[in-house]
Order: sequence, then C-alpha cells, then structure tokens
Amino acid sequence: MSYQVLARKWRPRTFQELVGQEHVVRALVNALDNDRLHHAFLFTGTRGVGKTTIARILAKALNCEQGVSSTPCGVCAACREIDEGRFVDLIEVDAASRTGVDDTRELLENVPYAPARGRYKVYLIDEVHMFSRSSFNALLKTLEEPPPHIKFLLATTDPQKLPVTVLSRCLQFNLRRLSPALISQHLDAVLEREAIAREPAALTLLAQAGDGSVRDALSLLDQAIAFGGGRVALEDVRNMLGAIDHRHVVELLEALAAGDPGAVLQRVADMDRAAPDYQAVLADLISLLQRIALAQVVPGAAGDSGLADPETVQRLASALTPEETQLFYQIALIGRRDLPLSPEPRGGFEMILLRMLCFRPVTETVSRQVSVPAAPRVGPAPPVTAPAAVPPAGGAPDSEWGSVVAALELNGRFKQLAMNCALLGREGDVVRLQLAPGHELLRAGQAEERLRLALEKHYGQPVRLHFQAGDSGAASPARQQAEQQAVRREAAAASINSDPNVRALCETFNARIRPESITPVDD
Repeated sequence: MSYQVLARKWRPRTFQELVGQEHVVRALVNALDNDRLHHAFLFTGTRGVGKTTIARILAKALNCEQGVSSTPCGVCAACREIDEGRFVDLIEVDAASRTGVDDTRELLENVPYAPARGRYKVYLIDEVHMFSRSSFNALLKTLEEPPPHIKFLLATTDPQKLPVTVLSRCLQFNLRRLSPALISQHLDAVLEREAIAREPAALTLLAQAGDGSVRDALSLLDQAIAFGGGRVALEDVRNMLGAIDHRHVVELLEALAAGDPGAVLQRVADMDRAAPDYQAVLADLISLLQRIALAQVVPGAAGDSGLADPETVQRLASALTPEETQLFYQIALIGRRDLPLSPEPRGGFEMILLRMLCFRPVTETVSRQVSVPAAPRVGPAPPVTAPAAVPPAGGAPDSEWGSVVAALELNGRFKQLAMNCALLGREGDVVRLQLAPGHELLRAGQAEERLRLALEKHYGQPVRLHFQAGDSGAASPARQQAEQQAVRREAAAASINSDPNVRALCETFNARIRPESITPVDD
C-alpha cells in the first residue's frame, strides 16, 4: 500500500477528534441532536483549520444509516464511502475550477431529484468565493428555496468576496487559527500513534512554522520525519526550516542593549554561517521584544514561549529601557516589511540593527554610553544670570478683560473673537472693544451675538457691544499670551545654551541648536 501523508491519514473523522474549533462543534452538535438543521452552512477561515473536514463530518452525520445525530457510526456503508470520497450523494466541487455560470447550472441540474443512496444530497463547494457573479446568481435561487432533501456546505478563505445575498441565506461559522501550543500538542499525539521519536522543542518550532494551520504543520512534520531519517530532532528541524538557535537571538539583543556595534555585527556573522532565514530571525526578535515589553510593564507576565526562559527575559528587561524596547520593536516590525527590498538579506538585516543603535533614545543626562560617544569631561557650568520672572503658561493675562475672557463660556472662534479684543471701557450697559487689526473676519455670523450673550451671563445684566476701529495700543489677551510665550522661549533657550552637556555635544559633534525647535515643556 502506498504511503499516505499524515495530514490525510490523521484527518479527524468525528467531531470529537477535531482540534480546537469548539465554538463551531458545539453549535453543530446541538443542531444535529435537536433536529434544527439549516439548509445552507458557510465555513470560513484561513487554510488548514478544518473547514472541509467539518463539512465532511457533517455530511456523515446527516447520512449515517444509524440516523441523523452528532455521532455518526463510522462503520456503515454511507460513513465509509464518505470517508473514502466515493459517496454518490456527496457532491464535492472546487469552485476555483468551475467559475463559469454554465458549470454552475450543470451542477444544479440534479438538485430537484431525490438522493440516490443517502438521506440528503449534500453539495460541498470549496473556495466558493471563486464563483463569478453570474454563478452566484444561478446559485441564489436554489439557496433561497431548496428542496427538503438538499443541504449546501460552503467553504471559503475569503468571505468578504461573497455577495450579501448569499451570506444572508447561510449559517456562517468562522473557524479560528490554532495556537502553536495546541498544534504542538496535536503533533505530539500523532507521533505517539506513529511510534516516532521526537523532541518537544522541535514540535514547538514546527507548530510556530505552521502559522495557525494544522494541515501546514502536519505537512512540515512529514518533511521533518523524512529529513531526520525517521525521528524529529530539534537540530534537524532548525536546519530544515532555516531557523537558528534562539540563543543567537538572545545574544544579539544583549549586544544591542550594550550598544556595541562590533558585537552586534559579530553576532550576525556567527548566525550567517547557518544560512538563516533573516525574516524568521526578525520574527523571533520581535517576539522576544514583545515578551520583554510585557515584563517591563508587569514583571512575571511574559511567561515562557520557548525563545528564552523567564529569567533571561527579566534580565533583558532590566538592561533595556521601556522606550528602547518599544523603539526596537517598531524598527524590527518595519524592517521585516522592508527586508525583501534589500539587495542582500544579510546586509538588509544589519542595516535594521544599526538603525536600532543610531536612533535609540538618549537620556536627559547623556549618561548612557550606548546612546552617544562619551562627551569630553567638562568643568562645572558657569553661573547663569537668572532670567526675568516668567508668567506661568496658560494662565489668564494680568488684566481685567483677560480675567473676564477666561471666565466666559465660549469656545472655538467665539473665544478667539474675545481673545483678540482689547477692552477700551465699560459705561453702563455699553462695553467698548477694539478688535486687533487683521481679525475682522472673527465678527462674521453669530460671533458678536454669542459674545454679547456670554457677557450678559457673566455680568448678570444686559450688554451692548460697540467695536472701535484702529489701534489704541491696548494689548488683547491673545497678544499678551504671545508675549509671555516669547519670554518663556527665550528663558528656555538660555537654559539650554548654558547646559554643560549640551555645549559638550555641540563641541564634540560640531552640532548646532535650532532655536525654532525649542518649546517650553509646559506649553
């Protein structure tokens, strides 16, 4: 007998054998046991998560000679023929190869006729999203009013491409990607039944490479068994996948944390001897940085995922600042996207690491030697003349009108109208204001009326507004705030220019300070 691949040999034949997807199994089991069966089911999800497998088990449950139930016997003629793919009343169609409307019409010609052998005639249409619009239209009428002996089981990896009219006529079940831990457990169970020696760490690596798909993981397992000569060993799986020892990733991150470019490049040279997949190395680095970020926020929350033990993660979390961890993570994430554009993978990978070193955050005291080269020793800073007293940021201007404006219940352009006015005087119910030149458009619409009503509420009596043209020299609140901010910027610039560390950086790197970039921290 010819060899049968593991993905087919160990395909689940009952709902109880399914790996994961408990939410789908529970709904189908209840529907079958309570005789509440819909005529059309849609199974969605990524490749290799069990869409077609569940559909075939459901077909067995519907046509088992022992009766409709969630536990088909598996031994009757109908169950055996469905398992072997030769049951006449289970019509399996690959929509990708039958996209034309004529193909669909030919497929549906036999819908009115009763099943030849089974209880139901079941149409299993895989990758149904590949149907053309005309094919969907041909299918729609049958989906809307099917004969009682017909069941449609549709499967797709891209449900967004299905017309809403089709979706509304189906019970939809979304199958989830499986976790690496669950896939690894399933691989171990398969190898136990196959009596094949294995190393748990190798199964973890295969499960991660499966990327949520049981079928992909089983296909890789077949390849690993052949590669390892009948056993599944960690080193063989690493070589097969082009993966590297996770210790290399840890050592690489240690060199990054130390800010040692020479050590970083040496680690890359060591890894390159194994001809690694640098995309996979970046993925491991990203995963490790994510665990480090968790450990920095909640110590002990990172757990153990196989990349590094919790003690190593905690040590790296102490060696890196949270800002560095987040920056490294973002650079690695963007680098993984851009790496295929590099002329040579190793060179592109090295540039990503050098970017981490060049752009890492610098502490205020420039004390971390990994951030910038050490500045020359400097003596104590010369005494700095204290700047003139600076008004606090955001405070109300020191004037009667400024205090009134701060208390008014205004926002947006209505507040801007009040801020750009100067109070010339108040006589009885008349308030005389002067609007700063160039701001006349602020009076448009209902702005004056909104200001008048706000003033009436503030003063508690009727108010009439009189606006005067020209410039009396009186400062508006907006102008006073601008003057205060200018004074505070000058004080901030003086403080920066007198800082000995900043002066040392300017002298060492021939740097200059851009005055326009200086902003007081409480602005």
